[in-house]
Amino acid sequence: MDLLNQTMGALRVDKATLHDQVVARIRDLIVEGALTPGSRIDESALIEQLGVSRTPFREALRTLAAEGLVEIRPTRGSVVRKLTPDEVFSMLEVLAQLERLAAELACKRATEDQIASLLAMHDEMLVYYEKRERMPYFKLNQEFHRGIVGLSGNPVLVEIHGNLHARLKRIRFVGNRGPDFWADAVAEHEEMALALRARDGAQLGEIASRHMVNTWTRVRDAVS
Repeated sequence: MDLLNQTMGALRVDKATLHDQVVARIRDLIVEGALTPGSRIDESALIEQLGVSRTPFREALRTLAAEGLVEIRPTRGSVVRKLTPDEVFSMLEVLAQLERLAAELACKRATEDQIASLLAMHDEMLVYYEKRERMPYFKLNQEFHRGIVGLSGNPVLVEIHGNLHARLKRIRFVGNRGPDFWADAVAEHEEMALALRARDGAQLGEIASRHMVNTWTRVRDAVS
């Protein structure tokens, strides 16, 4: 019985790992623009490209639909969700205030070790920036923002922020498409790191909020 339980446990881990891998690979295709907003998802071609069966592929699509990146249309197939400019602006506007609040709470509630971990992530981001490795930088960037929100200690804030954050992955990636835009975003992150190191919640909140507002400036031409 113990051996059976161990075997079933291993199978569950393997299944979860496969699911996460398929979700991550499809998400990357959407974020990088290989699957363009508004385009129909060719299931057969992607299943062959990813080397998976139909069941885990469709489970992955359901996860991405819950994140707001995919729309599943019964009998008509799935499409990559295309956000309107008004939707993008509205979400960034809300995110600006959520991240302001999260920054203030994080500076009050985080431990020194937690702050040190975030600052180390920031330093790693800069390494990827110097190498101009855009996708690794982007993923760490996303983790950094989620990290600050997580340190707020407010589960409601984490949930609401996570829902909006997931829907804007492609848009946020587009924001760094030009060298000037990317440099500006990095400069804002360096300001955030300084405020975080000083535990200056008001300053960190102001910069984080401005960072979201400036994201709209960097992406609006790409979503209009």
